[in-house]
Amino acid sequence: MDLIKKLSFVLMGLILTSLGIKILSDHHLTFGGTAGISTIFSFLSPLSWGTLFFIVNLPFFLISIRELGKWFTISSLLSITGISLLREWFDQIIPALELNMLFASILSGLLIGIGVTFVLNNGSSLGGIHILGLYIDMKYRINRGIVLFVCDSMIILLALALVGWLSALFSILCIFIASNIIGRYKKSPIKEMDQENTINSHA
Repeated sequence: MDLIKKLSFVLMGLILTSLGIKILSDHHLTFGGTAGISTIFSFLSPLSWGTLFFIVNLPFFLISIRELGKWFTISSLLSITGISLLREWFDQIIPALELNMLFASILSGLLIGIGVTFVLNNGSSLGGIHILGLYIDMKYRINRGIVLFVCDSMIILLALALVGWLSALFSILCIFIASNIIGRYKKSPIKEMDQENTINSHA
């Protein structure tokens, strides 16, 4: 029952995050982390965002499998696959939204922040910078929200040439909101998850 509850929260998190990223894309805003890198590449490549997001995240799983455990890595890989597919699906079924830029950045920040928190707090991640943030949080006790904000802001600065100053500022507002939610409501599910799987493997 506990596993079903965790999976339900992860799925809810993936849906909310996918919606937030779609709102960003519809308003020519971007995000940090591998989502932001994928957005930048999507401007320069014929490949879809979902495909690029999956490819960009693959190198980070080397860190995950070595430092965070195989079960966490498998769960994160499934989440990456899930959000890539959901993002592609939403583009097919939901028309492009036209919202005020300020409202779009706030709404997307809330959706992504809540969504990522659900995913991270239930034994999974969305790869990339989130894996790095969890690792640094566990090893050096530096709040993962701070790690995400710093890394994401650096990526936004690199995207200035493509999205412009105004879009970059609204994108940073989105990142600030999402990072605050993720940092404020963080839990550390990795050790618990690995302990549960170790117990189950010896049962």
